[in-house]
Amino acid sequence: MDVTAGNEMISIPPGRVTLSDRRTRRSWSVELAPYRLAAFPVTQALYAQITGRRPSAAQGDRLPVECVSWWDAARFCNTLSRCDGFTPAYHFRADGEGVEWDESADGYRLPTEAEWEHACRAGTTGPHYAPLDEIAWYRGNAHERIHAVGGKRPNPWGLHDMLGNVWDWCWDVYDAEVYGTYRVLRGGGWFDEHWSCRASARRRSHPSFQVDDVGFRIARSLV
Repeated sequence: MDVTAGNEMISIPPGRVTLSDRRTRRSWSVELAPYRLAAFPVTQALYAQITGRRPSAAQGDRLPVECVSWWDAARFCNTLSRCDGFTPAYHFRADGEGVEWDESADGYRLPTEAEWEHACRAGTTGPHYAPLDEIAWYRGNAHERIHAVGGKRPNPWGLHDMLGNVWDWCWDVYDAEVYGTYRVLRGGGWFDEHWSCRASARRRSHPSFQVDDVGFRIARSLV
């Protein structure tokens, strides 16, 4: 297990997940094919190895990379895909304002929020897959700082830091009619209260947003 690089991929079984939004009081179900998801958030070591950049506010190879935008995360996925000999999943428009996902590609990508929640729950049904202090760094135990990946108990499918430490960027647009291009964030971060670190909690932000409690983890389709 390469905790420093943080690029171990876990096979996630197919299934159905029901998503919900507290703001709109809407819920919807999504059927999912099998896919792969990184066991850890992308670390600073891996991000620096692939991009040559260290954008994070806190520094440490085993810390999750943060202060990365959604655009940064998507471009990282394409660069890592090329490095590993896979077909990049994303096609960026020449004007820099749009991106298309080639769902037939075998390269790295951001998980959809349905994939994220399905993987986070790992067959469980409550707000957390175990007691929060055992699985997550959040305001109640993080001492107002980010922590190295893999320091807490994984979920039943072997995924670490799904809740707490850093929020994960997801592929999805949050609500185009109300928020335009804002993308979905999942999982909660080291500075969040316990109610934000739930499997169902949704947050949104502009794709250019960068802050010290937002990172990402990578997925791959099985094509």
